[in-house]
Amino acid sequence: MPSFYTYFISSLPMLRFGQFLPFSYASFLRKCAEFIPAEDFNTLCRPVDSASIELVKDINCFEMMLANELVKVRAVSRKVNPEKYLRFEEYSGQAIYHIALAAHRNPSPLEAERYLDQERWNYLEEKSFGHYFDLEALIIYAHKLLILERWERINSASSRSLLEEVIRQG
Repeated sequence: MPSFYTYFISSLPMLRFGQFLPFSYASFLRKCAEFIPAEDFNTLCRPVDSASIELVKDINCFEMMLANELVKVRAVSRKVNPEKYLRFEEYSGQAIYHIALAAHRNPSPLEAERYLDQERWNYLEEKSFGHYFDLEALIIYAHKLLILERWERINSASSRSLLEEVIRQG
């Protein structure tokens, strides 16, 4: 573990779900480019391509299982076969099923999204155990920044434009 990670990560502000965004994801990447090796920086910029890192595999798997459970729950209410919409079939367990079900049952689409992002945040918190001053800690920090950045965009958008976007995507 390179010693410069300790100093760099210690200088980053703590992130909390639902609080303000201290700086953008792009700004974070610019800071990282100054302090971490080029290979690690490339991994951080393209975490989806970094399948060799176990943490990235776990995060991608969690997202895929959550997406599949949401498809299954929504398909039941619409009385359609979910099989053609599933990305891959892997048992996801009761915890992810309950997350998807709770989000689906929420009458407010915005609150359902907030709940899903809170659960993503909680998952990242679990995964951060044991990763304090390494590349994995930066990957988790980057994912949390992206969640906060998303909510900053949502909160700053006018409600009318937000409604139009939801209708357009829905």
